Amino acid sequence: MGFFNFLYQAREAKQEYKPQRTIDLTTLYPPRDLTMSLSTNQVRVPLELVMNVLDSAYYDDEPESNVQLFTNCALVCKDWSAIAQKLLFRRVTLRSQTDYIAFQQAVDRSTARGRMLGDAVRSMRVTLDHNQPYYLSQRSFARAVTLCPNMQDLRLAMYGQGSPGHDVVGAPDVNRMKRAAPSFDERTLALLRTGPSIASLQFSNWSDNSSTLFQLLDVWPALKSLAISGVPPQLPNEAPQPFPCALDSLRMNFQTPPCIDFMRWLLHNSTDSLRTLELEREPTPDMLKYLLAHHAGALQSLAMPTCGGHEGTAAIRQCRALRELRIESPWTPPTLCKALPETMEHIAFGVDMATPLPPILQMIKRSETLKAVTVHIWHGGESHPQLNALKIACARQGVELMSTTDVREFRSIARDVIHSSTSVAGVIY
Repeated sequence: MGFFNFLYQAREAKQEYKPQRTIDLTTLYPPRDLTMSLSTNQVRVPLELVMNVLDSAYYDDEPESNVQLFTNCALVCKDWSAIAQKLLFRRVTLRSQTDYIAFQQAVDRSTARGRMLGDAVRSMRVTLDHNQPYYLSQRSFARAVTLCPNMQDLRLAMYGQGSPGHDVVGAPDVNRMKRAAPSFDERTLALLRTGPSIASLQFSNWSDNSSTLFQLLDVWPALKSLAISGVPPQLPNEAPQPFPCALDSLRMNFQTPPCIDFMRWLLHNSTDSLRTLELEREPTPDMLKYLLAHHAGALQSLAMPTCGGHEGTAAIRQCRALRELRIESPWTPPTLCKALPETMEHIAFGVDMATPLPPILQMIKRSETLKAVTVHIWHGGESHPQLNALKIACARQGVELMSTTDVREFRSIARDVIHSSTSVAGVIY
C-alpha cells in the first residue's frame, strides 16, 4: 500500500501547492512558472513496478475477491488497464450460456486484445448443469477451452437432468447423483483435443453417468494432478488400457468408496511418481492398504480424515519418504508419532479435550526437520490443558504453529503449507 500512499500524497501536494514566480540569481534566466513545471514533468511510474505491485495483490485462494480490486485498477489509466485485465482473466468462471457468449467476445482471437486476454487464462471453472434455464452447453464448454492456449487448470462440475416436475431444488446429494447426464459427443471431444494440454483436472460428477470421467481422461493424457469427487466411477465391461499418465497428485472425495480395480487402472503408471495423496473421506482398510502398499515409497504428502487405528498406523509406517501428514480427526493414535519418519516437515491434526498431545510434543522436541504444525481446534479443544505446552514446544524449536476452528480453513492452510514446502509438480487443491 506504500506505492498507492505515495501517489495519493503526491496528488494532495499538487492540489495544495501555491504557485509563485522565482528568479534564478545565478544565471539570470527569465522567471519560471513552477505550476507549468509541476504539471509537465509528472513522474511516470515504471510499468514493471505496477505489474509487480498488482501481481502481489492477487489472492490465489479466493479469486472472486480479486474482481473488485482489479476492476478498479483497470479504470486508473490505459497502462494499468491491460495489466489489471490480464489478472482478471487469469481465472475465469463459466456457469451459463450467457457467460460463454461474453467470454467468447472478450477473448476473440481475431483481435490483439482478445488474444492477450485468452493467453492470460491459466485456470477455468466450468459448471454443466442441465437443470439451469440457460445452461452452458457441452459444445460451448469445449470451444471456450480451445480459446485459452495457455490454460493449465480445469475445474469441471457436472450435474444430471432431473425428471420434469419431479426435480427438487436443494435436494440432497444422494438424490442429485441419480439424475441422468449425457456423455460428451465425438465432436465435443474432438474440440477438446485441439485445445491446451492441461496439467491439472478437477472433476466433480453429480450424475449417474460415470463414463464422462473416462472420456475426459482420454482427452488429456499428460495430466499431473487429478481431483475427482461425487459419483465413484465404474470400469466399463471391456476393461480399457491402463491410464497412461504418471500422476504427481491425487485427491478423492467420493460418496461411496471406488473399487480397487479402478484405482489399479488409474494409478498403473504412477507407482514411482505419486507424491501427494489426499483422501477427504475415510478409505476402507483394504483401499488404504492397497494404496500405500503400491505408492508408499514415493509418497511425500498424505491427508486423511482419520488414521484408522492400528491398521492405519501400520500403513503409514510404510511411507518412509513422508514429509507432510494431515489427520482431521481429534483422536490421533499415540503410536502414530513414533511411526512417522525423520523426514517430516509438516504435521496437521485435530485437537479436542481428549486428544493425547504428549506423543506429539515429544515428536516436536526431538525432530530436526519439522517446520510447521497446523491444528484444527474442535469443540472444547481451546481448553485443552496442554495446548500452551504445544505453543511453547513449537516456539522453542522454531516451528511455525497455525490453528483454526474452521475445518475448511484447516484444509486450506494445510494444502498451502504442503504446496510451498514439497515443490511437488502440479496443483494442490
